[in-house]
Amino acid sequence: MQKRNLGNTGLEVSVIGLGGIPIQRFNQDIANEVIDECVKQGVNFIDSARGYGASEELLGNALIGRRDQFYLATKSPAKTKEAMAEEIEKSLKAFQTDYIDVYQCHFIKDLEQLSMITGEGGAYEALLEAKKAGKIGHIGATAHNKDVLLKAIESGLWETIQFPYNFVEIQGLDLFKRAHELGIGILVMKPLAGGAIENVNLSLQFILNNDHITVTIPGMESKEQVIQNAAAGKDIRPLTAEQIEFIDSFRVKMGNNFCRRCGYCGPCPEGIDIPSMFSLDAYLTRYDLKDWAISRYMALPVTAGSCTKCGACEPKCPYDLEIRSMLEEVAARFGK
Repeated sequence: MQKRNLGNTGLEVSVIGLGGIPIQRFNQDIANEVIDECVKQGVNFIDSARGYGASEELLGNALIGRRDQFYLATKSPAKTKEAMAEEIEKSLKAFQTDYIDVYQCHFIKDLEQLSMITGEGGAYEALLEAKKAGKIGHIGATAHNKDVLLKAIESGLWETIQFPYNFVEIQGLDLFKRAHELGIGILVMKPLAGGAIENVNLSLQFILNNDHITVTIPGMESKEQVIQNAAAGKDIRPLTAEQIEFIDSFRVKMGNNFCRRCGYCGPCPEGIDIPSMFSLDAYLTRYDLKDWAISRYMALPVTAGSCTKCGACEPKCPYDLEIRSMLEEVAARFGK
């Protein structure tokens, strides 16, 4: 397995990491098998989150006796110091460890949230205190809005960032270049575009051909998937002309019906979090996380069914998506 330096953190991580979201669907035996195979294949980086159901607990149990063989990352959407401090303690307990290598502020939606997190009484203060106490090693940020992370990385506060990148979502190229210049580690989420890309090896090869990327974290739910994904990190080859042609045509085909979750369509007059509607729909239809997606969706105060078709969102979408029709489809699938 090839390894790269995670920015200036001093961590040398495998280019293929374990994305922890699918593990929540399975039992402890499956989690153990996945971790067993990660050890065999040289995968030494794990990314989970407080919001991934039982993921932290299942992975924590599987890591007993071999915690030192992995770099462990997790994340929380908490915005205040008090809430983030509680989340860190919950993660430590769930993972059954006294140290998490990378703790990230999860899904920072806009510059207002970024300001709240880094301001007085914000979540960043808790992360900094936890780092000084030796509970976490490094502080990261995740977002789907490129402008948020472009602003964040210039502050000098963040050591890693996490952003989508795949055949379809290439909007982060300038972000990755700048972060690399600043010595910030780059984690790639959504390497298969939420399940829309079926050619796994080619997608991972596409990502790893970008030298600015440190590690990509496909979700893995079986030892077979670990073996398949790890293979891409052991033999990184330049893309052929035929592969590039396929990727370009695939991107064009997906262009008018795929949400990149950039958030530029908001704010919705009805209060709909439009990107979240499409994200939950992907979990429902492509991730095999039906129950989890439904529970999350039904708990929202405003859903896709609240759309009045005013059309305020569509002119602001940089990808010319037919958002009103897409929201109608989401509402039909969820029944609300």
